[in-house]
Amino acid sequence: MAVQQMVLDVLGHFGAWGVFFLIAVENLFPPIPSEVILTFAGFLTSCTALTVPAVIAAATGGSVAGAVILYGLGRALSPARLNALLSGPAGRRLKLEQEDVQKAADWFSAHGWPSVLYCRCIPILRSLISIPAGMAGMRFVPFLVLTTAGSTAWNLLLVGLGALAGENWPVITGALAQVSDAVKWILAAAAVGAVLFRTVRKRRIDATRSSGVQ
Repeated sequence: MAVQQMVLDVLGHFGAWGVFFLIAVENLFPPIPSEVILTFAGFLTSCTALTVPAVIAAATGGSVAGAVILYGLGRALSPARLNALLSGPAGRRLKLEQEDVQKAADWFSAHGWPSVLYCRCIPILRSLISIPAGMAGMRFVPFLVLTTAGSTAWNLLLVGLGALAGENWPVITGALAQVSDAVKWILAAAAVGAVLFRTVRKRRIDATRSSGVQ
């Protein structure tokens, strides 16, 4: 509740610049919910000077800014140093869970660069996908283009829903929170499935090579 009130206060005082700042921070600190930020900002377009295009532009700018920082973090740190960071005091302050980052890494490993586009609309992976993209050495320009496109789609959806819902915008955030919880379980199952699939495939390849050698 304290986080939600803070979001409402910032948006009420700073308008579109508040949207930019909060969305940038949300990419770095995933527990701050973009659903609350964007749907409330969408509602404000119906009763303040804020406009839907301005909110979407500010939100997309904030999304890209936060994503670039995480991308740079992935490029700068080795997997060992990143794990040490996440398991230490810095990781706890940033509210970054090592398991969530690993899920994002597994997803990127399994689906490659297109995941940077569509993961922008998936809870948890939406921000964290930038880290494995950086660690994998993905080129910056494609990363920037895909991040901008995916973030724009997500922002357009939530701001539009908030504008349509008006004063009932909290209903949207509640429904999205339930969907987010379901997605967490699905992602966990998908990550386990991906690991099992790669393990079985590697064993089959090794067995085939061994048979060929014999």
